[in-house]
Amino acid sequence: MLRNDDLNRYRSMILRPVVTEKSMRESETERKYTFLVHPSANKIDIRRAIEALFSVTVTGVNTMRVAGKQRRRSYRHRTGRTAERKKAIVTLAEGETIDLVAMGG
Repeated sequence: MLRNDDLNRYRSMILRPVVTEKSMRESETERKYTFLVHPSANKIDIRRAIEALFSVTVTGVNTMRVAGKQRRRSYRHRTGRTAERKKAIVTLAEGETIDLVAMGG
């Protein structure tokens, strides 16, 4: 049985789903779902969080760090950087799905 503080920690670890054409195609054909996760989250924590929050069985977790990009910030050509992010691609067991529309993704 999960405690409330565990659920709160899991909810803060999984920031939001990544909803792009590629991620939607992978979710339909290969049962892979992409999420933005907290930068300090590891694969074991991500697996436990997805299994607890969505009641599914996770068979694999791949993570990647996405570097921030340089962007122009004003008409005087000053530059800044966007934030660095961490993404997790979660593979589910055969026959299981996550409804990202209900999640608000």
